[in-house]
Amino acid sequence: LGDHNFDQHVAASDVPVVVAFWAPWCAPCRMMAPAFAETASRMEPAARFVKLNTDEAQQVAARYGIRSIPTLIVFKGGREVARQPGAMATTQLMRWVQEALS
Repeated sequence: LGDHNFDQHVAASDVPVVVAFWAPWCAPCRMMAPAFAETASRMEPAARFVKLNTDEAQQVAARYGIRSIPTLIVFKGGREVARQPGAMATTQLMRWVQEALS
């Protein structure tokens, strides 16, 4: 996702959206990428998992006050319902998303 299509995909989604705010230079972001992909493969289509590069989408990152990366935000109906800064392992990430969606 980027500045140009973030609202279109998050606000208009009829399923919850989990957004990973990240950057290519961020080592914890790269370390968490496999866990994010694994969680997405296990939990879709109940939730959609997307990534937003904060270097390329600075307007969206600023709007949501992203101060550290990785930061994960769960959106339901276009509204933020949960936020978690820092990298997580697959089991931790799955548990966090499930709690946010319940």
